[in-house]
Amino acid sequence: MAKIGKRIKAARESFSGKENVTVEEAIALVKTSAKAKFDETVEIAMNLGVDPRHADQMVRGSVTLPNGTGKAVRVAVFARGAKADEAREAGADIIGAEDLMETVQGGTIEFDRCIATPDMMPIVGRLGKILGPRNLMPNPKVGTVTMDVREAVEAAKGGEVQFRVEKAGIVHAGIGKASFEDAKLAENVRAFVDAVSRAKPSGSKGTYMKKVALSSTMGPGVSVSIDSATGN
Repeated sequence: MAKIGKRIKAARESFSGKENVTVEEAIALVKTSAKAKFDETVEIAMNLGVDPRHADQMVRGSVTLPNGTGKAVRVAVFARGAKADEAREAGADIIGAEDLMETVQGGTIEFDRCIATPDMMPIVGRLGKILGPRNLMPNPKVGTVTMDVREAVEAAKGGEVQFRVEKAGIVHAGIGKASFEDAKLAENVRAFVDAVSRAKPSGSKGTYMKKVALSSTMGPGVSVSIDSATGN
């Protein structure tokens, strides 16, 4: 069994008996335990009552957090001509077509978000086995296959978070930094939860949101009252 460090052990002890707390109480606890030498990310995990193996129970989408994520996002755009120029003006970090495809095929992936114009999808489609498992494959459902390249790049740079349910029915994402003000983190939490709520699939039966928890990069998690997370 792995040995638990003193800091994690102390944090878990301070969380003991504190379950289903309000968003504000959870944030205070998480920030107290975030004592790493870097600015830890505050992460949210949601356990959903869905089975993503069924197409009508897949949950995915995106949300622009009102206070951003605090993370610098590197954006790659597959585009040509005027749309490539538009991407460059909007602040995209990497722009290309066949040359970018070859770079990715060679194993170099130096971006966190990938956007493509529709005419580029025959090229991007060849990268499905590489980008798909990394959740980087452009998809029109989350606005990353679009002719409005400028808006997509600016959204990615401005705090947009994409989410997709995993096999176990879990959705997770970073929703800010431990250095953020408590109120801004709380606003981001509720914006994310609201987006996941609105993404409820038609095939979901019974309880949709089963559990919500917050944690920091290096700290333990604390469960959050779903009523508090949804603003009810």
